[in-house]
Amino acid sequence: MENNNQNSENSQNQGQKTPQEGNKPQRNRRPNPHRQNQNNANQNRSGEGESRNNPNRKANPNRKPNPNRQSGSNPKQRSETQGGHNPNRKPNPNRKPNQNRQGGSNTNQSKSGGGNKNRNKRKNVTTVNDIMRASIEENKRIQEARMRPWKQIDLNSKGKVRFTPLGGLGEIGGNMAVLETETTAIVIDVGMSFPDETMHGVDILVPDFSYLHTIKEKIKAIVITHGHEDHIGAMPYLFKELKFPVYGTPLALAMIENKFNEHGLKADAKYFNFITKRKQYTIGDMKIEWIHNTHSIIDACSLAIETPAGILMHTADFKIDHTPVDGYTMDLRRYAYYGEKGVLCLFSDSTNSHNPGFTKSETVVGKTFDSLFEMAKGRVIMSTFSSNVHRIFQAMQRGVKHGRKICVIGRSMERNVETNRALGFVDIEDRHFIEVHEVPKYADHEILIVTTGSQGETMAALNRMATDEHRHIKLKPSDTVIISASAIPGNEASVSKLMNLLIKAGVTVRYKEFSDIHVSGHAAQEEQKLILRLVQPKFFLPVHGEYNHIAKHAQTAVSCGVDERNILLMSDGDQVEITPKYLKKVKTVKTGKTYIDNQNNMTIENDVVLDRQKLAEDGIVTIVAQIAQSNQKIVGKPVVHTHGLVPDKEDKKFAKEIEVLLETMLLNMKGEGLKEHTFIENEIRNAVRKHIIRTKKRYPLIVPTVFIV
Repeated sequence: MENNNQNSENSQNQGQKTPQEGNKPQRNRRPNPHRQNQNNANQNRSGEGESRNNPNRKANPNRKPNPNRQSGSNPKQRSETQGGHNPNRKPNPNRKPNQNRQGGSNTNQSKSGGGNKNRNKRKNVTTVNDIMRASIEENKRIQEARMRPWKQIDLNSKGKVRFTPLGGLGEIGGNMAVLETETTAIVIDVGMSFPDETMHGVDILVPDFSYLHTIKEKIKAIVITHGHEDHIGAMPYLFKELKFPVYGTPLALAMIENKFNEHGLKADAKYFNFITKRKQYTIGDMKIEWIHNTHSIIDACSLAIETPAGILMHTADFKIDHTPVDGYTMDLRRYAYYGEKGVLCLFSDSTNSHNPGFTKSETVVGKTFDSLFEMAKGRVIMSTFSSNVHRIFQAMQRGVKHGRKICVIGRSMERNVETNRALGFVDIEDRHFIEVHEVPKYADHEILIVTTGSQGETMAALNRMATDEHRHIKLKPSDTVIISASAIPGNEASVSKLMNLLIKAGVTVRYKEFSDIHVSGHAAQEEQKLILRLVQPKFFLPVHGEYNHIAKHAQTAVSCGVDERNILLMSDGDQVEITPKYLKKVKTVKTGKTYIDNQNNMTIENDVVLDRQKLAEDGIVTIVAQIAQSNQKIVGKPVVHTHGLVPDKEDKKFAKEIEVLLETMLLNMKGEGLKEHTFIENEIRNAVRKHIIRTKKRYPLIVPTVFIV
């Protein structure tokens, strides 16, 4: 009982030991400074009043006495006479006073005397008062407004616009679209595309302009974003049907003027309006601003369009190049500016939507050119897109650096280089250029040839060099050919054929083995995300690309906070209505392609192309026969010729089959039918077609000619 009372008293005096505890034998080990508090806590928890003296415990003979320690006191316990302080301990000037600590009291007092009810409580808990809560709510409101600036748009507005792509969706190239309100319509770009291998004799494709004819009274202007062929290539063909004011940068309009001159439309340059970037132009009930972006051509632009329904932004073709060749970076501040105002809908380039990360800067190609020019011992022949002036300029700079004369070959290349030199975009002196007939006057290591044909075009200069058909340039084994371009979808076979021809000619070909010999002009996913985050649109319409490209771009937009319900995937001809409240498809308009023969700039009718496809796939059968009306029999033998259907050695056998077939058909034909050539020819065509399908499983073009005697 005495021990119990003593323990109780100890617990009230901050766990101080009895004098008897000072005589306790010690184990042969170093003292644990934390052990005493643990023992006190355990003793209080146990509720046992027994003394902690262990009579069987041996003293530690190696332990030195502590002169500061009072008899029977805990080395961790501060004496009451010392006020809980160690007299030898120096005060810490940086230590902050503990307001919860009473003079000389042990912070473990509550543990030793009061059990464990406060054991797990945090000592420093932030006090959330009404002022702090109000600040948190206000910051949350600001963040929500920042991430959804489109909520500023007036939902009570009655304005609406319609967007109709006529080309560029479901394909690469041929970009053309119509944006219209109740009273105004504008055409955004008028581009061409390339044919596939089944379109025999077709050089380019231009969009069907039928829908423009139906709304021609509303169309106020054609708006051009940049000068690539897939955005301006169809302009002369449109102007042969319809003429409207054209707005664009000086370079884009200069390139259109070159096309007009070729087509005899020189006078139509009077429709041109040269724009200034960052300036708004009022066209009907729209206000349009051209915003500088970076692409694989100079003077490329995006569009900010203010309409009665709200602000629309169209990126056109772009990539975000922080180190462009000309030093003019993409005007991202204007994107942010309009994003802050609240953008109703964003239309954005989807071409590289499957590519993760960032598209490389155009300047990396220049570094690759440095290496290639140093390795080249003979002539350097560089081929790229004629509109990629920055690429051409970088090659020319390396040519001048290595003491080479520059020879430009190819009609479109010559025209574009001269146009860009006239406008000051290619700053290279005349003395560095030579004509093609002057090439033999210089040593091979002094020549740089810049030419067309990177896509394997049959009539391009590089292909004619590879087939030894070029009048001035004959390839040599010492030549280095640099193809600084990637194959446009559909041109892979042509490029591969060109590569084979060049290698057979013995030249050194530099193509894909150098990763930076070509970089894309289109944004990859991280660049697309940046635009989405700067603009933060309510609605999103991915454009420019095949269906898989726009579908992938839509997924990127969802990851950047655009509501999935506010995105539509379109195809050419889909007309989408946009208002502050909704986005929906309303109808489909007529679209298609017109086939163009570039040799004479003439249109090829659809049925001609279909006949060519039929001839190429299934061949042709011609039948000439004389038929006697009196006895319904063939006079003599019919003349049967086939091409692409049966081999020559089987011609006679096949002709005999047709002869028997015609005799049988005529015997079963009523006499009245023999009076009309058209009727007989149709009957022959049907009978021969059935026979060939049954025996040959082919569908050739059948041309019967009948003479009735």
